Amino acid sequence: MAKNLRARDIMTDGVQCVGAHESLLDAARMMRDLKVGALPICGDNNKLMGLITDRDIIIKCVAEGIDPSTVQAGTLDGELHWIDAEADAAEVLQTMESHQIKRLPVIDVGSGHRLIGMITEANLAKNLSDEQIAEFASRVYATAG
Repeated sequence: MAKNLRARDIMTDGVQCVGAHESLLDAARMMRDLKVGALPICGDNNKLMGLITDRDIIIKCVAEGIDPSTVQAGTLDGELHWIDAEADAAEVLQTMESHQIKRLPVIDVGSGHRLIGMITEANLAKNLSDEQIAEFASRVYATAG
């Protein structure tokens, strides 16, 4: 990992939010159009409220026989983990490993607590050594028991 690499150096910028009051159908269409598997959920104040994945839509809505056009994205917000844009790469990795998450929103705390990007496994793969990638995979994909 490059020395002094920060979250803002690792992330993909230009991330788009789905509104908390938008439907899961809207979220699914945004994912399709953006070619992503997850979207941040933002409230009326444009602040990060959560993260929704394509799997959430399938498992928690479609598989239950619920029409995704009738469910607001904000109802699937769940537990939220994020990282400050100024955090170092080691903290990014530790946060993702300890919470066993594959996507991590990046917040610019010093500039109004704005969502500015997303760190994914692909971002890590571009910035980590083979050993770090192997350790990350073993910790994030580890199963209980």
